Amino acid sequence: MQDITTVALDAMGGDNSPVEVIKGAINAVKERNDIKILLVGQQQVIEGELKKYSYPQEQIEIVDAPEVIEMAEPPVMAIRRKKNSSIVVGMNLVKQKNADAFVSAGSSGAVLVGGQVIVGRIKGIERPPLAPLIPTEKGVSLLIDCGANVDARASHLLQFAKMGSIYMENVVGIKNPRVAIVNIGAEEEKGNALVKETFPKLKECKDINFVGSIEARDIPNGDADVIVCEAFTGNVILKLYEGLSTTLIKVIKKGLMSTVKSKIGALLAKPALKKTLKAFDATEYGGAPLLGLNGLVVKTHGSSKAKEITNAILQCVAFKEQDINGKIKERIVNSSKEEE
Repeated sequence: MQDITTVALDAMGGDNSPVEVIKGAINAVKERNDIKILLVGQQQVIEGELKKYSYPQEQIEIVDAPEVIEMAEPPVMAIRRKKNSSIVVGMNLVKQKNADAFVSAGSSGAVLVGGQVIVGRIKGIERPPLAPLIPTEKGVSLLIDCGANVDARASHLLQFAKMGSIYMENVVGIKNPRVAIVNIGAEEEKGNALVKETFPKLKECKDINFVGSIEARDIPNGDADVIVCEAFTGNVILKLYEGLSTTLIKVIKKGLMSTVKSKIGALLAKPALKKTLKAFDATEYGGAPLLGLNGLVVKTHGSSKAKEITNAILQCVAFKEQDINGKIKERIVNSSKEEE
């Protein structure tokens, strides 16, 4: 019997909902027949959008959630008060094991709070980190944490490194992934108090392939597969990465269109340029999983279009197939108990 991955999808979350979210869901079920999507949100709105498409109807179901958590709402208060919102209802589907994963482009704060409060942490995991894949010259790296834990401890970063290694090895397929900690220099004695405390713990850890410190300028080179930091630093890196990528693409396009000669050159270079720029397109890599929970929660960009939603859904399939949560429990939680 075919193993089905059930994904609860927040149909009301993000700048382009429900149009792009539902389009992404349609594309996912057309691509694979081992996915079932629960579209969570305002039933009439979702039904009206679904009428535009022909799709395998047995793979998509609507779960009514009349309330919507807006981006500007205080996350904790919103989660408590809006029990019938698409985020809370979707999270509860995961908690109750009616869905394997929850995907949302909605309020980051509400998704992070809901993940910890509703879905809950795996026992023994101190803090769940948000971990997006970022493009590099050599492929992709995992940035962990980029938004969930602004004030982290050394023990948290150690668990981040272990969870990140498990994810990269089993979902992305990188054997013995290189782990580095973000620092202001390569020397071991450099860094703030947190980095100085964490460095020896990572160095002594036998469960990871620790390669030392990594400076921000070396991240795009792909010098590490798992990039460890607290969420303040990680979020700054991520936002600068995204902003610089967008700016460079605009500048390159403007330069190529500036003269007749450059336009001719652009026409000749277009196939190669398109392939190169595609590799640095964040939408190719889906969303950022919140690792260490009792179920999978994936946060996509608020501006997500259909492609990113589709890739985030497909990402959930790989997460389930590789039993990432089972491996986290076995290799991190259980091993910690044995050491004690």
